[in-house]
Amino acid sequence: MGNELVETPPSVEQVYETAKPLSLKVTDLRTFLVDRAPDENFVFVKLYTDQGIVGLGEGTLGAKGRTVATAIEEHSRYLLGKDPAEIERHWQTMFRAARAARGGPVTMSALSAVEIALWDILGQAVGRPIYQLLGGKARDKIRCYPHGTSGNRVMWYHMDEEQRRSQRPIVTVAERFLERKREGWTAAKSGFLGADEENVIEPSRAVRLGIERLAAAREAVGPDFDICIDLHGRCTTSMAIDFCRLAEPYRPFFVEEPTQVEDLGELALLRSLTSVPLATGERINSRFLFGELCARHLVNYVQPDVVRCGGIGEMKKIAALAEVFRIELMPHNPNSMVSTMASAHVCMSTQNATLLELGSGHSPYWEDLFYGGGVRFEKGFALPPERPGLGLKLNEEVAARHPYEPKIRRPHRFLDGSVADS
Repeated sequence: MGNELVETPPSVEQVYETAKPLSLKVTDLRTFLVDRAPDENFVFVKLYTDQGIVGLGEGTLGAKGRTVATAIEEHSRYLLGKDPAEIERHWQTMFRAARAARGGPVTMSALSAVEIALWDILGQAVGRPIYQLLGGKARDKIRCYPHGTSGNRVMWYHMDEEQRRSQRPIVTVAERFLERKREGWTAAKSGFLGADEENVIEPSRAVRLGIERLAAAREAVGPDFDICIDLHGRCTTSMAIDFCRLAEPYRPFFVEEPTQVEDLGELALLRSLTSVPLATGERINSRFLFGELCARHLVNYVQPDVVRCGGIGEMKKIAALAEVFRIELMPHNPNSMVSTMASAHVCMSTQNATLLELGSGHSPYWEDLFYGGGVRFEKGFALPPERPGLGLKLNEEVAARHPYEPKIRRPHRFLDGSVADS
């Protein structure tokens, strides 16, 4: 072996004992809202300690940024003066103290942001990347997939509606997927089934066009590139059944959110009528709600979002629950680099983590928002994070150049004017 160093992850007891002599105390909490066009704001939190270590977390939640920021700030009454290394105790206290509000998306997003920041502090305090504190490597690298929109067109996410209509190049889904393959990725995701230019969904036409796009994408990328599909819960039951059954010959890697999350019976019905792999979980906000989904084997992949489900530790627990039922973890991650890094640390240390999503918040447009370098990629895989803690620092000057903007997310409509999911 010579002088080679063998990586031995510390035990939980060793980690805490290393941090304990620091006698860390939380001294302040600050939130940051960053405009992210077209329909939401990033929500970040910084936790400050008496030893100069600052933890960074994220709680982005659609058009509810200011609401989440307020919920995060309310945790300061509890956290100030506390030892940030006692992450599980703080999580349980903040979760259970909410009582009637606990488990909701705003409450859990706020809790997620704080929990991620606590892990960031602990990792920095002991000089270790977070994944090493979660048990060490379960793999050498993490397979990732981007969205179908090409990386050199990321500015589309930051245009208003008028700009997008006038400036966005007309590119087919097949062309986007082929470009992703040429960039070195082995999988990519797109919606395929969407509304028309007037924001209207006509069910039979939407399904037909969606399948035509899928067929073209498969022909473009060949048999070995994995095509991921996100239906965003916008289908009626019959639309979901029709789409999934017609999609079977084109072998999608998964179909995400084909049904609404409130009715597991609808998902069970679809499961019985199609062979395509199914995925869901971005709107499920804690491990307690994943139990029946996994026990009934209703999906092949669970997709908790680390900035909504309760944070890093909670995602690890969801993964362990899924592993009992031979279901794989595939984190939902359309958010900022903070979410990407937090998810990557979980995936590095989790046996059943299959794929990590890279959404528009990971685009080069946002690179200046953070110090630290973020994730390193190689041939469609993310390499292990190397820096202590989360591995990122928020650039407050850049954040200030993108101040909070009130947003509203416009839902789709059916032909008769009734409201469909966005």
